[in-house]
Amino acid sequence: MRKFTSSVLASAVAFAALAGVAHAANPMVGGAPMYAEKNIVENAVNSKDHTTLVAAVKAAGLVETLQGPGPFTVFAPTNEAFAALPAGTVDNLLKPENKEMLTKVLTCHVVAVDAMSDAIGKMIKDDGGTHPVKTVGGCTLQAKMDGDKITLTDETGGVATVTIADVDQSNGVIHVIDKVFSAEDVIPVARAGSIAPPRACAIVRRSLFRACRGGRSAVFLRIQARAAQAELISP
Repeated sequence: MRKFTSSVLASAVAFAALAGVAHAANPMVGGAPMYAEKNIVENAVNSKDHTTLVAAVKAAGLVETLQGPGPFTVFAPTNEAFAALPAGTVDNLLKPENKEMLTKVLTCHVVAVDAMSDAIGKMIKDDGGTHPVKTVGGCTLQAKMDGDKITLTDETGGVATVTIADVDQSNGVIHVIDKVFSAEDVIPVARAGSIAPPRACAIVRRSLFRACRGGRSAVFLRIQARAAQAELISP
């Protein structure tokens, strides 16, 4: 009995040690620890480098979605990335009348699969150096390698670098980036302070979103991850 008890205790200690190692492997983001057992929103709110992103997610009504089961890959721009946008862009995007446009911008940073950097790197290699990444917002990013770093080019030619990769989440993964992606015409219109045009709703795939028209908080609910698995990141 004593040997059995000792064996159980030894196993528990070993398991705890392994868990500690796995937990420590998740990188710090914005001066805060990131917990693999927490979801994307629960972790993001603790990063001092992502306060603008969190405010935008709240303004777009996407908190509930990004707390959902996913899986999601989120390319998360830092505060500095948002600050680099033309003057007035962020303030205009956060206006209630521009909610649809804000949703479009944010969902161009989300892919409905769990894609760690090794997997992305393999797809880039398999595709001869450039892999198209289709986002939930309908934008297509071009993923490439720059040395050991992943870069993503948006539809306007802007290039973001993944500065912190593989921040594991309970519902996916976060990759921190140094630039805000834009679809064609979205950022210029936001900079001008215009209200999102009606076609902004049409751009968003109806199979992935509901209640786009009217800008209600139900935007971007019930993502069909199973269908998106095959559609958003091509093998």
